[in-house]
Amino acid sequence: MTGLSRRHFLGAAGALAAPAALAGCGFAVGSGSKAATDALTFTTWGTDSELAGFRKGIADFQAANAGATVTLNAVPYEQMFTNIDAQLQAGNPPDVFRVPYYTLGAYAGRGQLLDLSPHLAAGFSDRFTPTAWAAVQGQGHPVGVPHHTDTSAILYNKAVLDSAGISSVPTTVDQAWTWQEFTDVAARLRRALPAAKYPFAYNWQGNGVTRWLSLLFQAGGRFLAEDLTAPAIDSAAGRAAVDFSRSFFTDHLVPPNDSVKSTTYAADLWYSQTTAMVFGGAFMIPDADSTLDFEWGATFSPRKQRGGGDFGGNALVATAATKKADLAASFLDFMTGQQAMRDFCSGASLLPTRRDLVTGGIDFAVRPELSKVFIGQATTVRPTDAAQVASPAMAKIIAVLKDQLEQAFVGGQNTEKTVAAISSGIAAATKP
Repeated sequence: MTGLSRRHFLGAAGALAAPAALAGCGFAVGSGSKAATDALTFTTWGTDSELAGFRKGIADFQAANAGATVTLNAVPYEQMFTNIDAQLQAGNPPDVFRVPYYTLGAYAGRGQLLDLSPHLAAGFSDRFTPTAWAAVQGQGHPVGVPHHTDTSAILYNKAVLDSAGISSVPTTVDQAWTWQEFTDVAARLRRALPAAKYPFAYNWQGNGVTRWLSLLFQAGGRFLAEDLTAPAIDSAAGRAAVDFSRSFFTDHLVPPNDSVKSTTYAADLWYSQTTAMVFGGAFMIPDADSTLDFEWGATFSPRKQRGGGDFGGNALVATAATKKADLAASFLDFMTGQQAMRDFCSGASLLPTRRDLVTGGIDFAVRPELSKVFIGQATTVRPTDAAQVASPAMAKIIAVLKDQLEQAFVGGQNTEKTVAAISSGIAAATKP
């Protein structure tokens, strides 16, 4: 069986180019023969489904805009930002690239992203949900467009749940398991499973440690103050989130190698049937459908004071150094148009950021019945959650979370010390 992590992170290089004119729908686009013959470079990583979606979007953009060309450079995820950073430093970055929301703030803080304000048509922001638009702001102005999002729900092995007497799961986001109900389900699975099997795995490995913040949000907390310049995690909600997640390990509900610094991805633990459930994004659906030989489904992440989830997914940004700002802006506009976003999200099993597609719904090309689970889960993410994750200090905060949660989960560090250490680490990270 081919592991999901390998499929997800390995991208095949590809290029598309063809003649086309610039006719931006939401951006002010330059005119003249030079603009009409300019070409863009676009660097990304992606699953097979995502790369297919990008190629279609580029082909459609070129067909609609005579004279425009876009060259796609697809690279493995592991190389993506090492390459981008080196190119930025050398002064030869791509015109456009793809970036996770939690990384966008760092590039914006260094002045490396194009301020799109001069290129935006009036009302452009209205096409997006408030949460999505909040995630692409840098120093008070938009520095990217929210191309899509994703969030974690619970994928489960139906036969294993049935064998433990768990015959039904929540079918609406309002009925999501509470923390206590989720703990009870996990405890039932723990009693029914052999010692080498576990109730679930949490997908917080590597930079995915930002997904731990979902628990903090569910508890009604936040990690940054409202002005995003100071820590706010030293709270009852912060302690509750640490207590809850530490119990996953102390109560043997997750495998020991499901910690944040593990080199084993949570998805692979579920794929191998080491766990009955896994927290995972909608992007997993195509691979899971094509490779798993057991019946599986999806339900919502748990809730406490509120529902909450990670604002995953990626933005598309133009580099500040681009000499083709109008062309780049036109391309970003096109890729977030209704049909282009619908095609991309449906084919790649990802969630739209446009209001009209969220309210109208989309159907995934694979397992369309699961669309409502992930779209429903995404509604639990609030603009204030996304704005914190887009902080310019997020890269440093991620390092703090990795170190301190690893100590809490497998190093024996208690909750009070963990919360205090995270708080002081965030204070240092946000210091001017």
